[in-house]
Amino acid sequence: MNDERQTRWVGWGWFAAILILLSGALEVLFGILAILLPASQYFTTREGTTVFFVSLWGWWHLLIGLVLIAAGIALANGRTWARVFAVVAVALNAVSQLLSLPAQPWWSIVVFTLDIVVIYAITVHGRELRAYDRAR
Repeated sequence: MNDERQTRWVGWGWFAAILILLSGALEVLFGILAILLPASQYFTTREGTTVFFVSLWGWWHLLIGLVLIAAGIALANGRTWARVFAVVAVALNAVSQLLSLPAQPWWSIVVFTLDIVVIYAITVHGRELRAYDRAR
């Protein structure tokens, strides 16, 4: 029996979708900043290789940001495949934040924690988004 009814937990799904979109937008902005201004005071650079690394890191954040935005839009539309896609994208972002921990400890911890909450929201309460989409 396929029990897909709308419950009050649909808010968790919307919370996850909005947080993914917000995180994706911030990652895109951060990636663009790292690509365009790798030698700025925001990034501590001491050598030419560090500037290259920051630029490469910026491309990664730009890519993961675009993937997160796509996942957030698909999740908000209630697509079934979007739940799996969003969990994978958010997990990649969480690993990326762990790798960024030495450079930005507080920001990485906050974003990593929110990524874990989003994964919880999608895996436990993601089905309600599909029921909500069908109810509209």
